[in-house]
Amino acid sequence: MGAVVGTLSLQTRQRRPSRATMFGSTNHDRVCDDLELSVVCHRPEALDLLEAQSNFNRKELQVLYRGFKNECPSGVVNEETFKQIYSQFFPHGDASTYAHYLFNAFDSSQSGSMKFEDFITALSILLRGTTTEKLQWTFNLYDINKDGYINKEEMTDIVKAIYDMMGRFTYPALKTDTTKQHVDAFFQKMDKNRDGVVTLDEFILSCQEDENIMRSLQLFENVI
Repeated sequence: MGAVVGTLSLQTRQRRPSRATMFGSTNHDRVCDDLELSVVCHRPEALDLLEAQSNFNRKELQVLYRGFKNECPSGVVNEETFKQIYSQFFPHGDASTYAHYLFNAFDSSQSGSMKFEDFITALSILLRGTTTEKLQWTFNLYDINKDGYINKEEMTDIVKAIYDMMGRFTYPALKTDTTKQHVDAFFQKMDKNRDGVVTLDEFILSCQEDENIMRSLQLFENVI
């Protein structure tokens, strides 16, 4: 959860000149505040609707939108662009595979692109959602083939992707069987009925029983 929430939250707070500042236009500021930029490939939903559908207020949405548009002037993000942005936070590793899984979780409609609405929906859950909502979203991230279960192959792929992303900062240093040990420990904790897969109910129950996981869910609640 920390890797998911922390990097995405930091991305919206990068101290780069906003497009409004670069253009030096008061009118542009006003239009941007209303989420109605005219020169875009995708126009997001009305601000009032996004406010009603998310856990962010109007001012927070405006800040998030400026950050989103600063990185993605077209109003949409494809997977390659998302990987490039995400990889900036892990310069000593290879974040491409984990970013692929993360992008698929954000792209809930599986359209191959992420719009501002998709970004807000996910971020709203990760930062301001209930415990159950956060765990459901995380389960969906790990459930790579979207069949409603997490199997050992999927968990192995996720763990490998996380280790690749962390690169030389992985601690403790990786051994040949480290990934297998991590996956086995995950299933020992999560797979309550020992049927070889983890269901959503098993995942939520196990996470709720783990104090460290529950604390991690609260780390970024006030990040914006």
